[in-house]
Amino acid sequence: MNMCYTDQVGRFMNRPYGITEEHAVDYPHRKPIRLTEYDYASPGAYFVTVCTHDRRCILSRIDVGAAISRPQDTPIAVILTPYGEIVDQAIRNIPSIYPHISVDKYVIMPNHVHLILCIHGDDAGRLIAAPTVSRVIGHMKRWASKQTGIALWQKSFHEHIIRNEADYRQIGDYIASNPGKWAEDQYYTE
Repeated sequence: MNMCYTDQVGRFMNRPYGITEEHAVDYPHRKPIRLTEYDYASPGAYFVTVCTHDRRCILSRIDVGAAISRPQDTPIAVILTPYGEIVDQAIRNIPSIYPHISVDKYVIMPNHVHLILCIHGDDAGRLIAAPTVSRVIGHMKRWASKQTGIALWQKSFHEHIIRNEADYRQIGDYIASNPGKWAEDQYYTE
């Protein structure tokens, strides 16, 4: 039986009950990926990437046609699987569940999703009580997993705070061009 507790200096420990410090295995600790002093419920834009569990290619298929005969301006098709259609619905549901949040751009790749999530103030530009990015993405992931009936996602997600208009445009271009560069993508698997 594993127990989580804190040691004398406040670190969380995870080891079987009854194992002493001298016999304990030093388990690796996850590096925090969020900024500790940042309020992830504050208005702004966030670039989010969520990967499937074990990076399985189950969300879509990228149709690039024949590489030799495909002209550069030929559109690339992202063909959603039934799981991908559920994820698409989950993403489209975000603004109806969270009225002060919009999804400006997104793409559902075979084993990951990129999206720009925007948290808005009220009509006067004041800060409103909004859920955090983690809460919104967590809800989307849970809903999609429940609908598919499988462990769809990896444990966490990557986010980047979009700091200015140039950053926003660059990320928007990246999302739009991602299907065309699937074979070069860091998440690419065959």
